[in-house]
Amino acid sequence: MNRAVPPPAPVLVLGAVASVQIGAAIATRLIPDIGPMGTLLMRLGLSALLLLAVARPRWSGRRRADIGLVVAYAVALAAMNGTFYEALDRIPLGIAVTVEFIGPLALAAGASGRRLDIVWVVLAGSGVFLLTAVTGAHRVDIVGVEWALAAGLCWAAYILITQRVGGAFPGASGLAMALAIGTVCVLPFGIAAGGAKLVHPGVLGRGAAVALLSSAVPYSLELYALRRMRASVFSVLLSLEPAMAAVSGLAFLGQHLQPHQWFAIACVVIASIGATRGAPKVVPVDAA
Repeated sequence: MNRAVPPPAPVLVLGAVASVQIGAAIATRLIPDIGPMGTLLMRLGLSALLLLAVARPRWSGRRRADIGLVVAYAVALAAMNGTFYEALDRIPLGIAVTVEFIGPLALAAGASGRRLDIVWVVLAGSGVFLLTAVTGAHRVDIVGVEWALAAGLCWAAYILITQRVGGAFPGASGLAMALAIGTVCVLPFGIAAGGAKLVHPGVLGRGAAVALLSSAVPYSLELYALRRMRASVFSVLLSLEPAMAAVSGLAFLGQHLQPHQWFAIACVVIASIGATRGAPKVVPVDAA
């Protein structure tokens, strides 16, 4: 019997990118019911239950430095997703992800140290300016943009901490512990925002879909892909996330963007590809 041929690694990465953005689209539909913090609680909590069951991390016998590292990881993880959901509550998915991508793009550009990266930073900044500078009927909520920028800063911090956690904790155990700690941290805020709606079957079902599509599926696909491809290629493929987010927003949320906004997203994608190709050691890890 012939063994099944595994999908090419780039296909796995693109599948992970699509999964994350479909999960974000579902989260956008969930936010009006239970708020950004309630949605964050659902994602972190259900993802934690899933990964704790799979990874079964060892909590005892850890060094104080390792505990401090995983707590910092939990804070970065919760802050990254919380600020992103606040942005989704105000601006379209494609715009939110594009602005958020400034964080890992700047990190990649800073890591490479090339003069050419000034060009990529200017190009990305021009794209964000195009997204936010238009007034009138197509005006973008500036508060939502600010939340997306904050999410980008948290994403950059998350990437740096993720690389350290990967060396200190085997497999997905560090991520599982961080998700559990993050859930405890946001629990009172999530309950205050969502209240009794958090246990509604429809809300639980959509929350489980967000946790699965935004965490479990992409994490697994990326893990398998990275075993079979260079980190630099992986980074370039992840740079397509803003475009994938815009397509997901259009397909699942009916969020139609203007031609100048699509052009602005293209500017950020091109800038991200250029910057990450020069910084193969800094991989823009997807949000968990």
